[in-house]
Amino acid sequence: MAPASTPGRHGLESRVTDYGDRDFSLYLRKSFAKSMGYSDAMLAKPIVGIADTASDLNNCHRTVPELIEAAKRGALAAGALPMAFPTISLCEPFVSPSTMHLRNLMALDTEALLNAHPLDAALLVGGCDKTVPAQLMAAASADLPAVLLVTGPMLAQRFEGERLSACTDCRRYWARYRAGEVDAAKISRIEGALATTAGSCGVMGTASTMACIAEALGMILPGTAAIPAVHADRLRAAEATGALAARLKLRPSQVMTEASFENALRVLLALSGSTNAIVHLAALAGRLGFPLDLRRFDALSEETPVLVDLKPTGEGYMEDFFAAGGMGGLLQTLRPLLRTDAVAVTGETMAERLEREQTIFIDRAVIRTLDDPISPVGGLVSLFGTLAPRGAILKRAAATPALFEGERRAVVFSSLADLAARIDDPALDVTAEDALVLQNAGPIGAPGMPEAGYLPIPRKLARAGVKDMVRISDARMSGTAFGTIVLHVAPEAAAGGPLALVQSGDRIRLSVRDRRIDLMVEDDELGRRREAWRPPPTPARGWDHLYATQVGQADEGADLKFLRKGP
Repeated sequence: MAPASTPGRHGLESRVTDYGDRDFSLYLRKSFAKSMGYSDAMLAKPIVGIADTASDLNNCHRTVPELIEAAKRGALAAGALPMAFPTISLCEPFVSPSTMHLRNLMALDTEALLNAHPLDAALLVGGCDKTVPAQLMAAASADLPAVLLVTGPMLAQRFEGERLSACTDCRRYWARYRAGEVDAAKISRIEGALATTAGSCGVMGTASTMACIAEALGMILPGTAAIPAVHADRLRAAEATGALAARLKLRPSQVMTEASFENALRVLLALSGSTNAIVHLAALAGRLGFPLDLRRFDALSEETPVLVDLKPTGEGYMEDFFAAGGMGGLLQTLRPLLRTDAVAVTGETMAERLEREQTIFIDRAVIRTLDDPISPVGGLVSLFGTLAPRGAILKRAAATPALFEGERRAVVFSSLADLAARIDDPALDVTAEDALVLQNAGPIGAPGMPEAGYLPIPRKLARAGVKDMVRISDARMSGTAFGTIVLHVAPEAAAGGPLALVQSGDRIRLSVRDRRIDLMVEDDELGRRREAWRPPPTPARGWDHLYATQVGQADEGADLKFLRKGP
């Protein structure tokens, strides 16, 4: 937790640089502040720090500069001095080996700057997949009054009689391209039609899921999670968020409570949202000092229906969800299942918000009712068993029910490089009834737990018409992906988990009904394999070394161990 500001002091007078002479420190600070043209009147105001995540390497954050300008005018009008500062910015397609490898670094960077600067409150601007969870983690650890502002989703594009938006449609068409159903000329045209406006992916992928979860947690302005990035309402939301930041009183630890976490999990399940949200919520819970229990999550999944019909599990896009009532409409519908005592950054309880918004328009074609759900149970489930002693995740709403039960032969790939080298080899010994298994793609192994769990269907099977098969790994998958895919197997292979011992030809039993995934190999044989197993080498220096020696497993949120709250 951050050191508290000096009682009775705010703005430039808080968190002074330590030269051993406080008066000199303030004199020097104000001298340099005045070099930027600020008046004494401005420098006497409370300061709202704005985390600026604009980057030429982050297309999802293309609108951040104009959002910050709108937020600044809101803060100024409310009597505060807004001051922006840059932080790390992450965008999934632009980062190697993965943005997850740098999520904790972004959180650490943001936390350190929140602690170091003379801020009375923080406004954190994020949008792409890992930026929002990183900022929530930083806010939880710094525990400075803070509010988030998300960039919002892109709009879908009309293309040859249908709508397209990154990235469910890009995966769908790439699968068709691999199967020989779409030629190179068309895939090139589609490439230019998938992401035609600013914003994060326009489906219920990780970015949109985390924006909705941030609202369910109470950490963003109510009603703003789903506003499209290019909508004028997004700028008005930025201005209102700036004004809110100027009067913030509650700390993140007072907002992100166990009650708000339960609401967030309910929302995740009702949205059939991204599997990545489980890892991020586990990391966030660890920062706040309470565990995210996968068995409790599974119990909630049995009680919480899927209500929202969006891609990748449905047909709609985020713009449809926004027009249908957005998070306000969903929360009204979920009201009987919610913890209404949870408090938001605005200071109002969930009960007060629901009462205030009870006349909101809800389009039931997009947000279904509790007695007419898309599915009577949640979109995600946890699995345990001899292959995943600490758990794994499967998105049943995006999977093929016919594959949920049964025993399959393993076809094992020892790494991402091995996968790339052999998956399309015509000589690969594989059938549609097998299970593809990827090892060493977890937090330590890849490193950074990339979105590699969406293993491609081997080309020879794809061209024979196979659309789905069981895939198992210690990796993640994009929230925009789909298929019968077991993810986040813990402990991971690189940590010596049972996944490390699987060999091609082994039998694996999956039962979604029983919530189990088991490796059907005798203990004696596994013991012999364990004696021969060796851990991967540890990187020698830098962030890679710190990450490899400190990162936790998926069930701990893949956070750095020394950043979790507690002993």
